[in-house]
Amino acid sequence: MAKRKRLSPAAPEILGGAPETKAMGVAQTYRRPPAPIAEVSRDAATRAALDEVTQELQSARSEGRFVMRLPLAALEEAHLVRDRITMDEAELGTLMASLRDRGQQMPVEVVDLGHGRYGLISGWRRLTALRRLHAETGEDRFAGILALVRSPEGAPEAYRAMVEENEIRAGLSFYERARIAVQAAGQGVYPDKAAAVAGLFAAAPAPKRSKILAFTHLVEAFDDSLRFPAAIPEHLGLALAGAVQAQEGFADRLAAALRDAASRDAAAERAVLERAVKGQGRAGKSAALPEEIAPGVALQVVRGRLTLSGKGVDAGLAEDLRRWLVARG
Repeated sequence: MAKRKRLSPAAPEILGGAPETKAMGVAQTYRRPPAPIAEVSRDAATRAALDEVTQELQSARSEGRFVMRLPLAALEEAHLVRDRITMDEAELGTLMASLRDRGQQMPVEVVDLGHGRYGLISGWRRLTALRRLHAETGEDRFAGILALVRSPEGAPEAYRAMVEENEIRAGLSFYERARIAVQAAGQGVYPDKAAAVAGLFAAAPAPKRSKILAFTHLVEAFDDSLRFPAAIPEHLGLALAGAVQAQEGFADRLAAALRDAASRDAAAERAVLERAVKGQGRAGKSAALPEEIAPGVALQVVRGRLTLSGKGVDAGLAEDLRRWLVARG
């Protein structure tokens, strides 16, 4: 059988490169067009991604997670009655220095009022500091404020958000806490001042709410007469509240004394208040303050008289108390 001859591969240098072909002046390079299904899939994926981003942005804004930069002129700080009565100039100066050096680190909270207007919920000090900086420097970086647009479920929730921020960040005096409760009740946000204290300071322990409720008597009696109410210490305020409730005519006499004194500083005004309490003698010390002993039930004992008050006082409680007293003998 004849042997087959093995052929050697042709040398590339002899054959040369592959011949170049051209048609209508276009190089031979050819790319296969993508399959129609691939184009459709890519477009669908792009649209889905854009839809997801859009939905997330809308969700973030509606849930108050989207930080916006708003013009200072667009904010209405009087949207809520502010709980802060005064602002310490030294603290404000420190805040302005921080904003000047590091910018605004924490956004304020606002509610959309429509027509490009926003009501301030919390962040009054930051807004005040930025307005002063813009007035002093004229710089554009101080012309706007970073804000979270919230959607509080009604006025009570908005007031509570304002109070909670100040409780955490700056701290409020007992008088300021009581004043915002009285103001909120007066505007119809809550049915009465007791409900306002319970709603605005729901996270506070019962004894603290009882003291705030006691200070509401000072707000109602002396808010137009006091010049430095935030400086009233707790023990003095409670003694004054007791005297207001126990002594007829005490509030009128003290209000007149405050107007006559026209104190120029907190120390002078405090001296007027202390003299009024000392002048009450034993009567001023014997007045007990209402104490919240159960949700919606406050107890007060004054000169052999026991008083229960609040939303929780109803016919059922009265019957339970009657039975207990009978059993007690």
